[in-house]
Amino acid sequence: MSKKDGLHEDLHRGLQERHIQLIALGGAIGVGLFLGSATAIKTAGPALMVSYIIGGIIIFYIMRALGEVAVAYPVSGSFSAYANRFLGPMAGYITGWTYWFMWVVTCMAEITAVGVYMQFWFPEVPQWIPALAALVCMMTVNLIAVAAYGEFEFWFALIKVITIIVMIVVGLGMIIFGIGNSGVPIGISNLWSYGGFCAQGLTGMIMSLVMVMFSYLGIELVGVTAGEAKDPEKTLPSAIDKVFWRILIFYIGALFVIMSLYPWNQLGTIGSPFVLTFEKLGVRSAAGIINFVILTAALSSCNSGLFSTGRMLYNLSLQGRAPEFFGKLSNRKVPQNGILVSAVFLLIGVVLNYLIPGKVFTYVTSIGTFAALWVWAIIILVQIKFRQELTPEQQAKLKYPMPGYPVINWICLAFLAFVAVVMCFDPDTLIAMIVGPIWLVFLVGTYYMFGWNKTDEKNSKNIKNLK
Repeated sequence: MSKKDGLHEDLHRGLQERHIQLIALGGAIGVGLFLGSATAIKTAGPALMVSYIIGGIIIFYIMRALGEVAVAYPVSGSFSAYANRFLGPMAGYITGWTYWFMWVVTCMAEITAVGVYMQFWFPEVPQWIPALAALVCMMTVNLIAVAAYGEFEFWFALIKVITIIVMIVVGLGMIIFGIGNSGVPIGISNLWSYGGFCAQGLTGMIMSLVMVMFSYLGIELVGVTAGEAKDPEKTLPSAIDKVFWRILIFYIGALFVIMSLYPWNQLGTIGSPFVLTFEKLGVRSAAGIINFVILTAALSSCNSGLFSTGRMLYNLSLQGRAPEFFGKLSNRKVPQNGILVSAVFLLIGVVLNYLIPGKVFTYVTSIGTFAALWVWAIIILVQIKFRQELTPEQQAKLKYPMPGYPVINWICLAFLAFVAVVMCFDPDTLIAMIVGPIWLVFLVGTYYMFGWNKTDEKNSKNIKNLK
């Protein structure tokens, strides 16, 4: 293998198993569950739970495909480095920069949201101040050491997990024992009393798949942690294997409780289901508690964004697809240059979010939604190519093989393609299917503009001559 394959890194393996477990879980539980669930429920009704199960199964197999390759090549460049190695330099270049841009754009929105959430307690403070403070804090955490990032992410994820578990337990208490409802069990009749379980029909379930899949955005972050995991052969499989069950517990469990307690067609008009549930229990500060949880979820996203963007720029530099400046590590083995430059872009994003019209910002963020489908598809294709290069004897010795290969691979790709088609029928997501391909064309153009195609052709000829 060439030194430019992106599979040779010098990062410090400072992430412990508990860090990896919670990073994997935190990546699957975003702000959307607390804020965006009402919109998804309106689209599909109670049948949304079925959409989450279907989407969860697909995500589980995508993560298993990533796990098979990540255990063999545990590097922080993850899918970008794998695409570079197994699908070609252009694929690695496009995937790395697309994932970097996805996180930069996502974090622009998240740190701006921090300013909004802080106004709940400090309405007189300008939004840009807490947004800037959040950016500086998370940047500092990422520059200290990878263990600092892991520790913060562990506690951020734990706050979300505890909140959801309490909400599910309390909700079940209301459903079964009538806690907070004068001892009268609420039951689960709300799941079918307002137009039936599949009230919005098959069309509603299909349209909800777009929102369901986007709620899983960030779950692939566990692959980026591979380069700094202390024992990747043990920690990565352990984290990935539990993803599906955690999705069932946290997403399906929370949605089951919410739609059992409240009529699904009223959600979104009666306030946050999480706030309402805690208020029913007599918790007066419920709104403040949930606001704090959402604030930590936004900080968690910003924290993960700086982590992943720094590592992606570092690995792109190793591939020769980003300035060598990004390939230098600090004394603590942290890619500080990539983190600092990403933070500068986030700072620009905060300013732009106040200056440019909302429509323009929507167009830019739509690349993030397109990027998710691209990265997941690349993961599946990489695993297919990786397996094809192995002899039957090597395949038999794989430490963490993806089950169902290759049939499951093609099912996953067909599903992702189906979601992309569904996006074309919704005005809110159609823009992603327009801007996304334009972004890819831009990257291909820069690939040829900088002459990297000629460099790759030269390297290929040299390798053939050596053979």
